[in-house]
Amino acid sequence: MKSYSIALIPGDGIGKEVATAAWKVLEKVSSRSGFELKATTFPWSCTYYKETGAMMPADGIETLRGFDAILLGAVGWPAEVPDSVSLHGLLLPIRKAFVQYANIRPHRLLPGVEGPLKARNFDILCIRENTEGEYSGAGGRVHQGTADEVAVETSIFTRTGVERILRFGFEQARARRGKLASVTKSNAQKYSMVFWDEITERLAKEYPDVTVASYHIDAMAARMVMAPESLDVVVASNLFGDILTDLGAAIQGGLGFAASANINPDRSAPSMFEPVHGSAPDIAHLGIANPIAAIWSAAMMLDHLGETAGAEAIMAAIAATTSAGIGTVPGKDRTETITAAVVAALD
Repeated sequence: MKSYSIALIPGDGIGKEVATAAWKVLEKVSSRSGFELKATTFPWSCTYYKETGAMMPADGIETLRGFDAILLGAVGWPAEVPDSVSLHGLLLPIRKAFVQYANIRPHRLLPGVEGPLKARNFDILCIRENTEGEYSGAGGRVHQGTADEVAVETSIFTRTGVERILRFGFEQARARRGKLASVTKSNAQKYSMVFWDEITERLAKEYPDVTVASYHIDAMAARMVMAPESLDVVVASNLFGDILTDLGAAIQGGLGFAASANINPDRSAPSMFEPVHGSAPDIAHLGIANPIAAIWSAAMMLDHLGETAGAEAIMAAIAATTSAGIGTVPGKDRTETITAAVVAALD
């Protein structure tokens, strides 16, 4: 029997609830599908930061390196720990250290879910560059607290980083419907974004079977609302991808359905899977968080591990649950109710 070691980081707020839900579904599907999942839970979170002064221990990265995958609930508690601290103390170091340069977020309506748009037949796969660009953290502040204070933050775009995320996008498009949309703002950012456009144009010659279109970020935001069915694979920089995927979550019915994968494509280190809704302090401990995004992320984890049948079983169970009207309206069903319905649908 195949066995996989999973680092489970529940995190903060509703992250704990949805991580528990996802693990229940994973345990069920693994027992039926002939493989084993072994979880090691880590308490790294904003609570951990308040206790220790760090989001994770100094050897946290090396501790995680030995796992087959990482499943994350959500991290953040801005009332007590600034988001800049929690993000740069846990998520970004993991993504960068493990070269998880491809952030994958699927956007489509599940059966029974009513999105805000008339369009219902869209199926968009957003690919976000995940380790450099606008989130590189290069910069600083001087003369703090004075009238002459200056803040500088520099985006870093390397040929290696841009080419590999675009090539990943091309490969995903080739495996899907053969359409790639590359997103920049090259009319305003004449160095980094023109650089991105040039590499897109050059790589397109290697993929004659993929239809390529380049969009400015503002035009792409409008297209995702006005004509989402026209899109297949969308690839963008770290910041632009972050913004577009929240828009994608909105049109698919809300953040409760927003799954994601932080992928190391060459598998030299573990990949990380997480819902993108955040810790939602306003509803934490109320028991009404929608666990579907976390469960969908767990399915993406199984697919990455090669357990395709298990991943497909989870997605079918999610679809059966939402088709029955469970988990389709924010706050209507309790977390445990939705989880139980998905588990039951696996039978």
